[in-house]
Amino acid sequence: MNFNKDKLLLYGVTDRSWLKGDTLESQVEKAILGGITSIQLREKDLDHDEFLISAKKVKRITDQYKVPFIINDNVEIALEVDADGVHIGQSDEDIIQARKKLGRNKIIGVSAHNVLEAIMAEENGADYIGVGAVFHTNTKSDAGTVSYETLKEICNRVKIPVVAIGGITRKNIMKLSGSGIDGVAVISAIFGEQDITKASQEMHLLVRKELFK
Repeated sequence: MNFNKDKLLLYGVTDRSWLKGDTLESQVEKAILGGITSIQLREKDLDHDEFLISAKKVKRITDQYKVPFIINDNVEIALEVDADGVHIGQSDEDIIQARKKLGRNKIIGVSAHNVLEAIMAEENGADYIGVGAVFHTNTKSDAGTVSYETLKEICNRVKIPVVAIGGITRKNIMKLSGSGIDGVAVISAIFGEQDITKASQEMHLLVRKELFK
């Protein structure tokens, strides 16, 4: 898949805690129809086989709509389903090893919490950086927050795209204006809403309005 930073504008991250009787693939399709531009499958509690089954189901949807499909933390699953890429944290697999396994044409995103981590990620071959948490979030209770000043400095110091993540909602997204980010990653702001498609539409419009005004 041809990857460009426009695909990072509204980056959806899945979370099973919001299913409420729905299926993950159904929620992903609703989000895409509303304006999600990339999907990351995040599965912290499934074993390998369950993760693989889930990934195959979601990939059928993302392939249908030509939306980049990223696997969180698991290079092996990404390889098995031929995902478009993988997102790895500071404590996950080394980015250089991940690149060797995935090849040059796959997307690799790396989490960063400060300027040094962001610069190192870029030097080691990351395609984009996820910076956060920019606001307090219940999704990752152990995540410290990254200040607006640090976020802005990261954007100024690296050449690859930067996505903000963590506690971003329709009510606080305007606080990220002027930071230089290329997009936002959201979980509950879309998947936690009753009308996922509507929430995705509204967030897509807000991102364009607030980040590129």
